[in-house]
Amino acid sequence: MVAVGWQLGSFALQVVAISLWQGYGYASGNETAVERGVEVGFKKRKLAEALGSDEEMLKKYGRRMAEVLRNRLAVLKAAANLAAVPTDRPVRRHLLKANRAGQFAVDLVHPRRLVFRPNAPVPRLQDGGIDTERVTAITIIDVVDYH
Repeated sequence: MVAVGWQLGSFALQVVAISLWQGYGYASGNETAVERGVEVGFKKRKLAEALGSDEEMLKKYGRRMAEVLRNRLAVLKAAANLAAVPTDRPVRRHLLKANRAGQFAVDLVHPRRLVFRPNAPVPRLQDGGIDTERVTAITIIDVVDYH
């Protein structure tokens, strides 16, 4: 039995359960191998500390933002690769442009975003785009309003 210390929507709760299931390597016997989720790292130690505990998230971002951050981190960690992270709302994974080219973001509490980049070497498609199906490790860069 797994206890979840915060209230999440049913989809997010399923994602957390999948993440925990995968993280401990449980299998039903029908699988040939249990896939691990996306490996999540942080660009800065302070950011890792702020997003690493419920207490720090609450202190830095407030209750609503902390709930959404926990949800988005659970979604990222539960996905087998970056392509499995939803591109529709409420998560809305999207590729950024201009001075943030090569970075991705997921929606948080408007207008803030969780910005991250694939770890090097970045897998590429033949057309030069990022092959999100082969991205299995990311680095969180910032929680920011870049608009």
